[in-house]
Amino acid sequence: MRKKAILALATILIFSGATLWGCSDNPPASAAKGEPQALAAKALSDPKAPSSEEIPLTILKAPFPDEPTAPSIFLVGQKLGIFQKHHIDFDYVGAIPSTQLVASVVSGHIDVSHGAHINRTIAGISAGAKILAVAGNSETTERFPHMIGVVRKDSPLRKPEDFIGKKIGISLVGGCHEYTPYAWLTKNGVKDPKNKVTIIVLSRNALEQALRQGEIDLAMLHKMPEEMERKGEFDVIFSDYDVWGPNGGATPPYFATKFIQEKPEVVKEFVAAVAETINWSNANPYGAREITARGTNYDVNLVNQRYFTPDGIIKPITAEVWIDLLVEFGEIKPGIQLEQIYTNEFNPFNKAAS
Repeated sequence: MRKKAILALATILIFSGATLWGCSDNPPASAAKGEPQALAAKALSDPKAPSSEEIPLTILKAPFPDEPTAPSIFLVGQKLGIFQKHHIDFDYVGAIPSTQLVASVVSGHIDVSHGAHINRTIAGISAGAKILAVAGNSETTERFPHMIGVVRKDSPLRKPEDFIGKKIGISLVGGCHEYTPYAWLTKNGVKDPKNKVTIIVLSRNALEQALRQGEIDLAMLHKMPEEMERKGEFDVIFSDYDVWGPNGGATPPYFATKFIQEKPEVVKEFVAAVAETINWSNANPYGAREITARGTNYDVNLVNQRYFTPDGIIKPITAEVWIDLLVEFGEIKPGIQLEQIYTNEFNPFNKAAS
């Protein structure tokens, strides 16, 4: 069933639309030129602009981002009317943990993932899941990394070798939470890091407090460096950008291969809508955050700004770095190929497909 909160929100936003861009760092005058900007204005003034009465919509079951740490491409594109323009809308089935997304897509509980980190996609496919990523999503930059490692300001731990024998707090075992610090340590000369640190698993909301109380020495967080520095009590020691540059933070949405085979035109329209939404979000970062915050009844200050891979094109290197890392640490077996993980064939911006 579609989230009632989303339906109620559409009406609220119509009357408060004038404030949506009021404190934006990218007001409409600097928005992406062309159709997405026009769609934004139309969506804010008329939530039924791309009416289902005018266009037969395919309804995709999707997870609801109840506590978004970054803009939701689904919510943003839906609010702007971009997905509806491409004959697509969403039925949000509720929140689904990232560890259960692959199984939910395979079982048909949802049709498409919201784009968890690509390591989950790779691990799922390696284990036999018949899924395929079809569009790019977030991308790491120096200012807006995917993940950061943080210590208290009074911590003497600064260099990679300082963390040997220390406690690293993460919110999920495996994937970017655990392997980003391993990769950072390895890159900086610490051999066999998995056996030289102690991993402490805590809830996401408990990590900062555990760091304050000295229960852990390093916290791995999906937050922005500027946010942590503003708090005045933490120092960012490294980010995934320090490990892989722009190549480590990919979060592509994916479908079951059966769905792709049966409904290729739906997938093509979905990818086109994602690409448009991504480009609009890069041009209007605060707008993307605010739409997401309003759509989830979440504090906009807790929705981190992100940079999205232009045109939604998935870059091979963003999968390659994680294949290599997961093989190195025994998470997956060697031999998985890029074509098993993703395709750009449905993307209208993909020159190879045109």
